[in-house]
Amino acid sequence: MHQEKVSAVTAHRVAVFSDAVIAVIMTVMVLELKAPDQPAFSELWPLWPTVISYAVSYLFIAIIWINHHYLMWFVGPPTLRLIWINFAHLFLVSFLPFATAWVARTTARVGTCGVLRGALRVR
Repeated sequence: MHQEKVSAVTAHRVAVFSDAVIAVIMTVMVLELKAPDQPAFSELWPLWPTVISYAVSYLFIAIIWINHHYLMWFVGPPTLRLIWINFAHLFLVSFLPFATAWVARTTARVGTCGVLRGALRVR
C-alpha cells in the first residue's frame, strides 16, 4: 500500500517542488544586498564583496537548477529513495545563501572561500 502512494508522485511533481525551493533559495540570497543610505555611486563601492559573492552563488544555483531540470527528464516514477535524495540535495543547496553571506562579510578570506567551495562541491 505504501508503494502505491509513492508511485502516485510523478517526476514532474518532484521537479516543480524543487523549482519552488530553489526559487526561495535565490530570493533569500538577494536579501543580503542592502541599498546604501546615500544616493551617490561611490557608496556602492563598499558593497562589492557582497555583490560578487551573490553573483557567483546565483550562477552556481542556476547551474544546479539547469542540471536538476535536465536530469528530471530521465526520471520515471520516483521512488521513495529518490525523493529523500532530492530532499537532501535541496537541503545542501539551501546552505549556499549562508556561505554567500559569510564570504561577503569576511571580504573573501581564504578560510571562508574554502567553506563556499565545499558548499558548492556538495551539489
